[in-house]
Amino acid sequence: MRALEAQSEAAGVSTEQLMANAGLAVAQEAWLLLGTLEDRRITVLVGPGNNGGDGLVAASHLAEWGAGVVCYLLREGPDDANLQKAIEQGAESQVLSQDTTADAIEASLAGTDLVIDALLGTGARSIEDGSLLACVLDVLVRVRDKTPRPLVLAVDMPTGVDADGGAPDERAVAADATVALGYSKVGLHLQRGNELAGRVQVVDIGLPVAPEPAAQETHVMTLRDVRPLLPQRPADSNKGTFGKVMVAAGSRNYVGAAYLSASAAMRGGAGLVTAATPASVYPLIAGRLAEATFLPLPESESGRFYAGSGSELAAGLKGYNVLLLGCGIGQDSGTLGFVRDVLLTLESDDLETLIVDADGLNNLAQIPRWWESVSLPLVLTPHPGEFGRLTRLEVKDIQSRRLQLAREKAQEWRQVVVLKGANTIVASPDGGAWISPFASAALASAGTGDVLAGLIAGFAAQGLSPLTAAIAAVYVHGATGELLGDQMGDTGVLAGDILAAIPRTIKEIKS
Repeated sequence: MRALEAQSEAAGVSTEQLMANAGLAVAQEAWLLLGTLEDRRITVLVGPGNNGGDGLVAASHLAEWGAGVVCYLLREGPDDANLQKAIEQGAESQVLSQDTTADAIEASLAGTDLVIDALLGTGARSIEDGSLLACVLDVLVRVRDKTPRPLVLAVDMPTGVDADGGAPDERAVAADATVALGYSKVGLHLQRGNELAGRVQVVDIGLPVAPEPAAQETHVMTLRDVRPLLPQRPADSNKGTFGKVMVAAGSRNYVGAAYLSASAAMRGGAGLVTAATPASVYPLIAGRLAEATFLPLPESESGRFYAGSGSELAAGLKGYNVLLLGCGIGQDSGTLGFVRDVLLTLESDDLETLIVDADGLNNLAQIPRWWESVSLPLVLTPHPGEFGRLTRLEVKDIQSRRLQLAREKAQEWRQVVVLKGANTIVASPDGGAWISPFASAALASAGTGDVLAGLIAGFAAQGLSPLTAAIAAVYVHGATGELLGDQMGDTGVLAGDILAAIPRTIKEIKS
């Protein structure tokens, strides 16, 4: 955005004109939030930079339209034309100082209907204890906890949230909505920025130039993007039209993982799904998976795959275009040998896509520089703990740099990486990244990751590339979680509930 604003100035559209457009857009969003401006009180918190200027322009329009507007300025600029215009339209103003007591600010905010946060925007930085800004934010937190509480509309970014990574200062105040000016900011779509931003509305501010394509573009998945990715289902099709998936999953202690991942591949539309399981697991799931076929494989005494299982799996893969490996297979020397044999011996002529999930990843992490020996296109689907084992990093470090690390490792490993969690990230080997818009507690239960892995396999079987299969599956999975969260609440939604709802979600997206 900084580069675009500079280019706009050179193209004849001044910063003042962009600010005028931005302020008008903010005022319009404020009106939409409130529904009416008659007898409404609006407080605008004005910072010292362009973000504060946007807030003052908004204040001018809102006062002109009939709202009661008060502007609190952290610093008054000399001959500020935007401030003077707001005052001329009827807005009140007060310059805050260290002498202004917190009680006085709190009293003035009492009864306000809407607070417009125009303090820092994308200029987020650590907020010093004892500073005037810290005082204002502390007061706003207290006011937000009272009833009735005012709505908060953030201009570009909630104050204190990093525009690039989403990490907030401890004083960052949650907004009900955020007006993203020109283009959205990455930090609005990563945790906890996504949580603090509320509803994000991107508005046009009249930039006359489009952004140059970046080497590492970042996208937010949208329904419009995903709809054309979903496989079509011609009326004259048959099961052979939609591909064949082999799911190598399960062990004596994790029977459900095989059921969930194989079922999800079917729910995603694969024409035929075969569950390759340790021999003792087969009778435990065969009754529930009536629509699947089975490949019981030799097992160790602990009821897991072992190195000898790999050759039989490879022999059974003829005619299959996708393999899902790892859900619930456990970890020991035998499973390590099994994963090594499968991953390092299969060729690209054997399969179109191999998805590695769960214990497949945990075993893979024990193979030094594994990516140098793999010739297959993979989709790796780690949660932060599994990603930590693959990268030798702490989970807290991963969570603070999710987008950066997912992108770096996808490029280093030359494979698609799906870093799961709230706002799941899909990273491509070419440096591109896609962020899921969904963060749902309804998905925070055992087995939902198995469902996601199976869904990726089902989409890949129908001809989607590893990347597009991952993007489509992550979106459908997240949308299903949100749908069930709305219907059932965020407690007690099971992986089986997600399975059953997938076809309905796909239907709604297509329509």
